[in-house]
Amino acid sequence: MDGLNKSMYQIGSDSAFSILARSNELLKTGKDVINLGIGQPDFPTPENVVNAAIKAIKDGHHGYTASNGILELRETVSWDFYKRNKVEVDPNDILIAPGGKAIIFYTLLMFGEPGSEIITPDPGFIAYRSMIDYTGAKAIALPHRMENNFSFDAEELLSLINKRTKLIILNSPANPTGGVVPKIELEKLAKGLLDYPNVYILSDEIYSRILFDNNEHVSLKSFPEISDRVIVLDGWSKTYSMTGWRLGYGIFPKNIYSYAEKLAINCHSCVNSATQFAGIEALKGDQTQVTNMIKEFKLRRDYLINELNSIENISCLKPGGAFYVFPKINKNQMNSAQISKFLLENKYVATVPGSSFGLNGENFLRVSYASSIKNLREFIMRLKSFMND
Repeated sequence: MDGLNKSMYQIGSDSAFSILARSNELLKTGKDVINLGIGQPDFPTPENVVNAAIKAIKDGHHGYTASNGILELRETVSWDFYKRNKVEVDPNDILIAPGGKAIIFYTLLMFGEPGSEIITPDPGFIAYRSMIDYTGAKAIALPHRMENNFSFDAEELLSLINKRTKLIILNSPANPTGGVVPKIELEKLAKGLLDYPNVYILSDEIYSRILFDNNEHVSLKSFPEISDRVIVLDGWSKTYSMTGWRLGYGIFPKNIYSYAEKLAINCHSCVNSATQFAGIEALKGDQTQVTNMIKEFKLRRDYLINELNSIENISCLKPGGAFYVFPKINKNQMNSAQISKFLLENKYVATVPGSSFGLNGENFLRVSYASSIKNLREFIMRLKSFMND
């Protein structure tokens, strides 16, 4: 035995990053790898945001800040959240964090423990299940099925709740499917949760601005009857092409906020100061690049959907948001991990197997279209070659 805490043996990893590492290895050998595995916009950070960070550094903002983030940024987040959701949020309920994953981490440390149950999307973002397992809690899968447009059924969700349920995790628009939860299901859920006053909800809204086809984002924070139990996760990574800046936030209910802040103090102390000033400019500044990026994502999505559904033994729904497609592929009884590995090692295309995201992800692949049309065309050619082999 190595003497580690036994929970360390339960913690998982993010397969998208291991696939990225293997892609980089192949690139170094001269292979022409198309990386459609990692969820990262291929656009530069807006210039005004970059300039705001440079100015902050030149102005001497290089030291520690308040652990929950500078007040100006928290006030800006509050203003932005109201502008988009018509919900007032106290800036003192907002915790600025080094990326959205930190909010997941802190929330699950707060609610997860042996004997408790946490309901999580299946398929769903890998970090949810990984951290639930780490805490010793039991993950309860909430199916998001293709025949339901990769949304959930509120009645089915409510049926999963029992006296051991501590937390529900929701994500819309969703990773890995791009599914958007209809407002009617959220209304049913909010009403049904009145019978379960001790159950909290983590609403991952990191893709909330990346929507297509007049789809509407409805924050769970907008339902007054459950608002005091909703934790909202959002950030800058996807919308502003700031994945490497590591900037996100959580909106926590007042009665548990101090615990989240204590975890932040003990873990990361504070987010680097220049990035926080950049975050203010991102929200308050010109949004033209964001609008243009979403338009480009839609063009790429439409291209991929048409091409994928033209290939025999592949079917793919048109996602309502985010920047992923989630095609179902039937090829020689290969499972999704085998298909993903074959595509990477033989066709030099990086994707993520659907099984990485849960049992309901089997037979699917996650394909990010945060890549150029040129790369997507080449991907389709290589995929057709694989399917015809």
